[in-house]
Amino acid sequence: MAKVEEKTPIVQEIKDNLEGAKSVVLVDYLGVTVDQDTKLRRSLREAGVVYKVYKNTMVNLAIEGTEFADLAKDLEGPTALAISKEDATAPARVVAKAAKDFKALSLKSGVVEGTYYDEAGINVIATIPSREELLSKFLGSLQSPITNFARVINQVAEQKA
Repeated sequence: MAKVEEKTPIVQEIKDNLEGAKSVVLVDYLGVTVDQDTKLRRSLREAGVVYKVYKNTMVNLAIEGTEFADLAKDLEGPTALAISKEDATAPARVVAKAAKDFKALSLKSGVVEGTYYDEAGINVIATIPSREELLSKFLGSLQSPITNFARVINQVAEQKA
């Protein structure tokens, strides 16, 4: 067992990563190959997600008394943390996408914007598109009626000309 002096910087690192986080997802990575893990880490990095493996006891100490405290009940076995400070759905979305290819990978649970979700809930969160995708779909739906109206007006003008 490590001395308290050795544990303190690790617990502080976890706390620093969790500070200001919009979401934290617990990932079960047991059975994932090195190649698969490398691909997962690359895709998470590209999405702006911090992905780290810590001892469960260290994570328990770090999340105690925070909005992420509900995750403590799921800290069993090999567990990695996927943390995002920008896009709340990114960790769940990226890990779920990778889990389709890597059968050994799975989501355990997570906290998204202060709300705890179990495995089923976090898998539903994983289906939500990114903020940018939602905004582009919204703008497309706003633009569509205007574009159609402009086409009709143009056709009427051409017929009268």
